[in-house]
Amino acid sequence: MKNVVYIYHTTIKRKEMETFGNYVKSKRFERSITLRNFCKMAGVDPSNWSKIERGILPPPKSNIILNQIAEALSLKPGSDEYNTLFDLAIISYIPKEIIPENVLNKLPVFFRTTRGESPTEEELRKLIDILKD
Repeated sequence: MKNVVYIYHTTIKRKEMETFGNYVKSKRFERSITLRNFCKMAGVDPSNWSKIERGILPPPKSNIILNQIAEALSLKPGSDEYNTLFDLAIISYIPKEIIPENVLNKLPVFFRTTRGESPTEEELRKLIDILKD
């Protein structure tokens, strides 16, 4: 008798795509960095940064500042975490009225492809299906 392995894959759909501010805040918490210490390390203003994490202000556009943030969070250049930081910063400047949320959620796959990384075949198919609609 052959061994049969059943793999169940469930997808939990989030209400909204992760935001830049939430992403940075979660990375800060993972590394046990307080808001004030993070701001000192990244060279950003604490009161404005708090507003960015809460989604009141947009993320910085400057690659210099984004690199300082990545460094403060110990994100290695080229890593998935590092690229996600930059991807979420870029995506936050695209008006949600222009592009449907399901397409916005797939932009990281597009960004990985433009960076020369290979998305999975399933990710590409999903992106193509969404863009066809």
